[in-house]
Amino acid sequence: MFKAICRSVTMRIFSAALLVVSAIAVQSCSSSTVQTRAKSESLYDRVMSSGVIKCGYVVYFPGCNKDPNTGKLSGIGIDTLEQVAKNLGLKVEFTEEVGWGTMLEGLQTNRYDMIATPIWTNSNRARLVDFSDPLYYSPIKVWVKAGDKRFTEANLSSLNNAKFVIATVDGETAEVIASEDFPQAKKLSLPQLSGVEQVLLNVSTGKADASFEEPAVAEAFLEHNKGAIESVKMERPIRVFPNCWMFKRGQMEFKDMIDTALAQLINSGAVEKTISKYEKHKGTLYRVALPYLKPKE
Repeated sequence: MFKAICRSVTMRIFSAALLVVSAIAVQSCSSSTVQTRAKSESLYDRVMSSGVIKCGYVVYFPGCNKDPNTGKLSGIGIDTLEQVAKNLGLKVEFTEEVGWGTMLEGLQTNRYDMIATPIWTNSNRARLVDFSDPLYYSPIKVWVKAGDKRFTEANLSSLNNAKFVIATVDGETAEVIASEDFPQAKKLSLPQLSGVEQVLLNVSTGKADASFEEPAVAEAFLEHNKGAIESVKMERPIRVFPNCWMFKRGQMEFKDMIDTALAQLINSGAVEKTISKYEKHKGTLYRVALPYLKPKE
């Protein structure tokens, strides 16, 4: 009789334990399924479901400008993206202002879907993110003190000499070009938070022999420092960088959608109108070539 009671109690305990384990297993599987679905949801799926493209942005004219009084954003990248979203039946939400050094982190952690400011592409960034097709291109020219005729396109390689000094900012484009093309030249490098104006000022005062900068920025410097610097006349710029929107790597459905909508605006002439609106100095930004040729009549 005692053995039968023990056996009955044991079976009840075992059955209860089995139910608890089963419940935990079901809950775990359900949670795992939810997590798997969340992880597998693409950027395209998320945007189409919400109807909103959430954007981080870096304030950098002419791609993105911020009104100090109203906070309203404008610029080539901002205006064009809003047109793209409108044509796709979507809305744009500018959720966060970021810096050059922090913009990638927000993409990786899904705080926003893309960077609305057109960004220069490079190999280091390409390892971590994807880019849209270019909206426009930024040429980089060689800048010297006004009246300095020592350098021409034919003899520019002579700048690769320890007797010359190149003005740069730590980690920025001028430093990269100096290291790649003129490694023998000395560098007068400023901390990363320094403004480009100080770099060009070092050239204009003779502290440095040359630097490398996009014409739009150099022309802005010349507005307040008339006749201080000039560019070395060259058939081709020393570098040309595409300006593209940036988003998390591997989101090809989203990229294809954005690229298709952007191509529509380039082919219609809408992007040209937007670039012309914000190009303060004509000829400082290069356009995307149209992907066709008109037949000869």
